[in-house]
Amino acid sequence: MVKTVKSEPLFHPVCFTLNGFIMKHITALLIFSILYLTGFSQKYMTKNGYIGFYSHTPIEDIKADNNQVASVLDIASGDLVFQVLIKSFRFEKALMEEHFNENYMESEKYPKATFKGKITNLASVNFSKNGTYEATVAGDLTIHNVTNKISTKGSIEIVTGGINATSKFIIAPEDYKISIPWIIRDKINKTLEVTVVMKYSPLENLR
Repeated sequence: MVKTVKSEPLFHPVCFTLNGFIMKHITALLIFSILYLTGFSQKYMTKNGYIGFYSHTPIEDIKADNNQVASVLDIASGDLVFQVLIKSFRFEKALMEEHFNENYMESEKYPKATFKGKITNLASVNFSKNGTYEATVAGDLTIHNVTNKISTKGSIEIVTGGINATSKFIIAPEDYKISIPWIIRDKINKTLEVTVVMKYSPLENLR
């Protein structure tokens, strides 16, 4: 007799709500902490940048979007800082969102992810001339209280009144000690494709 094992869903259905007022003030505190660490001179900033991730699996594709990313870019030094509230990631299905926060990311315990790095080929980007430039960014990515050094390529577009930056790179959840239940471990992709889209404005326009 063959035993059948009932597959548990990737994400458990638990209702999730987040007070908008609290979220707004948490985001403001994140931005303030970034500016406190980096100072104010020659800075460009966004408080509604986009980070999303995607992974194809035979069971179900995993996709999430976050449009509340705070980031500051110093065009003089090339320093770049991101702070991301984990609970700001939105999924198409509420059960995915809950499982992501409670079982994978433990977002109550580790509420944010951060990146602190810099543009390593700063001389190749002319911030005073409109155009698109290839950039390489390297630094420390902290997720789930684990920090790894990463390096990725992207593009920086200088436009009138602002700076647009985009990048795509791959991360592996296991590199950040994010546990995958054994019952689905062999059925899902071991990596996630991360997409970053930032539209920066001069800091003086956002005060």
